[in-house]
Amino acid sequence: MKNILFDMDGVLVDYQPAIRVSHIATALQRSAAEVHAAIYASGVEAEADAGRLSPEEYLEANGEMMGLRLPVDVWTEARRLATRVRPGLLGHISSLASRGVGIAILTNNGRLLAAHWEHIVPALFPLFRGRAHVAAEFGVAKPDPSVYVAVLDKLGWRAEDTLFIDDAQANVDGAVAAGMAARRCDSEASVGDAIAAFVDDPRIADPL
Repeated sequence: MKNILFDMDGVLVDYQPAIRVSHIATALQRSAAEVHAAIYASGVEAEADAGRLSPEEYLEANGEMMGLRLPVDVWTEARRLATRVRPGLLGHISSLASRGVGIAILTNNGRLLAAHWEHIVPALFPLFRGRAHVAAEFGVAKPDPSVYVAVLDKLGWRAEDTLFIDDAQANVDGAVAAGMAARRCDSEASVGDAIAAFVDDPRIADPL
């Protein structure tokens, strides 16, 4: 095996939606319940993740549900504050790259995140520059096997050469259905262990 494809939230970073909601609520003088409903209970987030809303449409739809305009800088700062890179993984990933292992990201997120990667998660760049992808690019979200096929084609990788790491079992199952090896890892330690196992034996294909 030659490559590792990583999920982002819950794998490379700790993501805390409550922090995101709190920042937007404070900035826009809305209740946390209103903000949470607009983002997570409305279906807008899923539509954006699947590529059916542009960044402008996504911000407009969220804002309308709160009865105001949602500025891009408020959204971006909220996402940054809610997203913390797992620092112990950076050395492992850098080592992979230095060994010639292909590394990339596939995350269920919209194009707005993709436009602001380096502000939201600067520590992951330049490691993943040019190799960080949101599901919205492909018009379909994990765990649909077609999104894995699409990102592999974009990267020029073969499924049989690639290990996928995600914190959700459904997404792991989707990767396996697409012909990839896959592991479910939901902590910094378990991701580190999966990387170490890959380095020790790149043929590894069995799930943890």
